[in-house]
Parts: sequence; C-alpha cells; structure tokens
Amino acid sequence: MVGQADGETGASGAALSLDDEALRALAPALAERLASLGIPTRTLQHEPVFTVDESQDLHRAILGAHTKNLFLKDKKSRLFLVVAEHSTAVDLKGLHTRIGAQGRLSFGSPEQMRERLGVEPGSVTAFGIVNDGEGAVTLVLDERLLQHDILNCHPLTNRGTTSIARDHLLALFASVRHDPLVVRLEADTAELASGQTS
Repeated sequence: MVGQADGETGASGAALSLDDEALRALAPALAERLASLGIPTRTLQHEPVFTVDESQDLHRAILGAHTKNLFLKDKKSRLFLVVAEHSTAVDLKGLHTRIGAQGRLSFGSPEQMRERLGVEPGSVTAFGIVNDGEGAVTLVLDERLLQHDILNCHPLTNRGTTSIARDHLLALFASVRHDPLVVRLEADTAELASGQTS
C-alpha cells in the first residue's frame, strides 16, 4: 500500500482522500483499485470537456498540473498512450524518433481505444492504462509532468477531473506493470528554427 503524505491537496485545494465519492460514482472499478493500493484522490464532477481549450476554467479552479493525452499508433500498429502537461507543444512530427516508434505516428482508432484503454474518444486519460491487461500499449510521459507534485487526469470519462499525487500515479502504473517511458515531448528551439525534428 502507498501512504498518503501529509498536506496533499487536489481538486479545488481540498485534501486527497481514500474515500473519493465522486470517483466511485464516475469510475467505480478505478476507485476500488486505487483504494486497494492505499492511493488517495480527489475528483470533481463537471460537464463533459473534449479539448484543452474547453477545460481552461477547470485548470484555474483545480490545483496541480493538468494533462492532455494522445492515443497513437505507428506503422507496425504498435500503440502508444502519450500523456503530456496541458501546455506542452507536443512535437508530433518528430515524436516517433523520441519514443522508438516505427515510422510516423497516426491516431489510434476509437475501437482500439475502447478495447485497450476502456475509454471513449474525448476521455483518453493516463488512468486508461489500467485497462491494458495485455500490455499492448506503451505509456509515454512528458518529462515536464514529473516536476509537479499533483497531477490531474480524467477518471476514464471526461465528466470529471481526478487529482492524484505524482508518485501515487507512478505507483499505480507499476501495479499494472506499465513502466512509463519518460521523454521530452517538445521540440528543441534549435530544431524548430532549422525545421528538423530528430
């Protein structure tokens, strides 16, 4: 079990808790898994949001780093869940070289998303990796996320935002045997100036 650090706060500055009623209402299986690991969270229910722009008000109301997520595949149909800090300008053109993908990346299909992550389009989240029991998806984390103590992710639906301590999220990944590949997702300034991405 993972212990709770004193003073950890999440959504709206409220303390993280093992008794996250909103999470239980939105994603009961996820709530049960987190509680079984002793991982506290805090979830705020809200109207569905589909883009980073739509979620700006939530970013101001909920403390911590907010995430954006990309479900991608390479030319050999390998799947990747890329989790970035919401303000990171992800270098999609050169991302394949940074994460060891074969050829350029494209978006995974809604069917693959449902099958592998258990989520619908618009609800892709780092928490989806718990549904990838076969290990078919490579988890990629933005190195900028690791600079924050509290991270905010959708709880398998875009009708809520769940706050979780960074180290607890990493512990959750370890519990489902998904060690993330931590990389710089933004292009270097020199690369942008020269037009090269690798």
